[in-house]
Amino acid sequence: MIGCLCIHGFTGSPEEVAPLADYLRERTDWVIETPTLPGHGSELQLKGITYDQWIAAAEQAFLALHHRCSVVYVIGFSMGGVIAVYLAEKYPVAKLVLLSAAFYYVNPRQLWRDIREMFANGWKGAREHPLFLRYRNKMMATPFSAVREFRKLVRDVRPRLPRVAAPALIVQGEKDGIVPLKSACYLYERMGSSEKKLLLLPNSFHHVCHSIDRHVLFAEVETFLRAAHAHHCKSPHNMV
Repeated sequence: MIGCLCIHGFTGSPEEVAPLADYLRERTDWVIETPTLPGHGSELQLKGITYDQWIAAAEQAFLALHHRCSVVYVIGFSMGGVIAVYLAEKYPVAKLVLLSAAFYYVNPRQLWRDIREMFANGWKGAREHPLFLRYRNKMMATPFSAVREFRKLVRDVRPRLPRVAAPALIVQGEKDGIVPLKSACYLYERMGSSEKKLLLLPNSFHHVCHSIDRHVLFAEVETFLRAAHAHHCKSPHNMV
């Protein structure tokens, strides 16, 4: 049996990866899990939460899935991509998909600007839109201590990149105003994986699972995971 763990981003919820998770559920018989990290979800309670609690929750979810499934893929969005790399360096992750992985610091003010621009371009009456209001409230509910923990997480995980051997698909939206393109290039250069692919989405913002190129993304992820599994079975992956 194949399992797939999808990890959301900083201040986010499983909703960020839900369109991709749902797509995979519809088209496969895989066990798809989308856990909520401590302090995250619809109501943010990040005060007093440390980054090792986020890692521990992801580890627990991975090990539970690995107990049920012989093959486990991990998909990580934004900060979830950083946690996904941590898991891949420590555990037998068969395949790694990194979406807008935040290996360069996410600036909350830039996040807010990006969201405002996204709404200004796309939606009339954006200021009353429930998603817009939720993001505004989220910005106000994010304590600086949580931002500091996020930075610590990135500092912890960066040195692990050369030791990651899992085949990897690195995805980045070219209109992402939150995580810069150099983050994806840095990942591609630093990761130890001998099998890795960089996918740039020309019309996508940070939230790639909700962006205009999402159908291209979903198809690419499915193809990559299926091909990787067949390849993985035939010849064990060796780290260069």
